[in-house]
Amino acid sequence: MTLQTLILALGLVLIFEGLVFALAPRRLDELLRMLADLPFDARRMIGVLALVAGVVLITLARMMGTD
Repeated sequence: MTLQTLILALGLVLIFEGLVFALAPRRLDELLRMLADLPFDARRMIGVLALVAGVVLITLARMMGTD
């Protein structure tokens, strides 16, 4: 992985995170309340699933030769 790829990935994450805050701040408040009401183990499982999905997407992108 090159520095350029890392900077690109970080930029894309910030764009998507920024869109949520810019376009739907009230929805974000609702989502955070819902997440706070979830049991600890459910929040952990969401994090693990997001981690696995990210690894799968990165692996797929590398297999496609985009790097």
